[in-house]
Amino acid sequence: MRTTRMAPGRDRPPTYSMVPMPGELPVATWRLEHAWETNDSFEEHAHDFPGLAYFQTTGGLLRTGRQVWPIQAGDLFVIAPGDVMGRIQTADLVDSRGWGVFFTADALGPDAPGAHLAWRTHPLLFPFVRGGAIGALRLRVAEPERPEWEARIRALHDELVQRRDGYREAVQAHLVLLLVGVSRLAADVVGDLRENREPLLAEVFEVIERRYPQPLSLRDVAAAMNISPGHLTSTVRRRTGRTVQEWITERRMMQARRLLAVTELPIGEVGRRVGFPDAGYFARVFGKVHGVSPARWRRAGTDPAAGRDDAKSRSALVESE
Repeated sequence: MRTTRMAPGRDRPPTYSMVPMPGELPVATWRLEHAWETNDSFEEHAHDFPGLAYFQTTGGLLRTGRQVWPIQAGDLFVIAPGDVMGRIQTADLVDSRGWGVFFTADALGPDAPGAHLAWRTHPLLFPFVRGGAIGALRLRVAEPERPEWEARIRALHDELVQRRDGYREAVQAHLVLLLVGVSRLAADVVGDLRENREPLLAEVFEVIERRYPQPLSLRDVAAAMNISPGHLTSTVRRRTGRTVQEWITERRMMQARRLLAVTELPIGEVGRRVGFPDAGYFARVFGKVHGVSPARWRRAGTDPAAGRDDAKSRSALVESE
């Protein structure tokens, strides 16, 4: 397995693509531990494929977006395509022990859309589709479940290394089970925030979840919580690296993607159902977040050729820069 590096643009770091060798599966695993100690530092970068970083022990740092996370046992970082990973300093992972898992949607089998945009319609990949994200999503694996997570990733790693008969099917099965676990953790993000003593953030997400289909702003969320908008936005930005408005937009975009993927509702109706009564404004926000219009995003989910055309267009743009 190798990666290719696309040169940075004016406002983004270098982006890496996964390029399997002939006959290889587009899945890679590696240990995140003291062996990463090096005399050099890895540059700030992004990937155009999804990935996970799971840590079994406490110790070390992970830099994503504007956040520097002290690593805790059970931390699971969900790295979406485009998420900016910070510059890795020499000793960041010296005290860490964990696993990295990266893949492309093709690894989920022939029924998974493999085009640059179409892969986003797969239900197990929704946690990795966070338009406009600036850093990885941090989830927590409960202590009783950690041995199972470690065993699952290790089994995936062993299949990739040993390549015994049926290893392709085994890799696919292990990867699907891993992504099911990620989806379940991501679905309970509010409960996880409460368990980790983050009641303010939990309340923010509850308000957003309840009211995102309606007109909703930072001031509306602050009023619902009886807190000043300034204090709320600074607290949320400090704790998550993102603003309240960015979280509102993300929740709306997630539901918009679902409706575009599984319904034939007109684009304007999709926008109305996710809090955008103005169809033109919905299309502009969707296009800014995803780099493509809602109609083209929907076509890419049902027509692989459309997805390939979008991928070619984006590649040409990168080369021209």
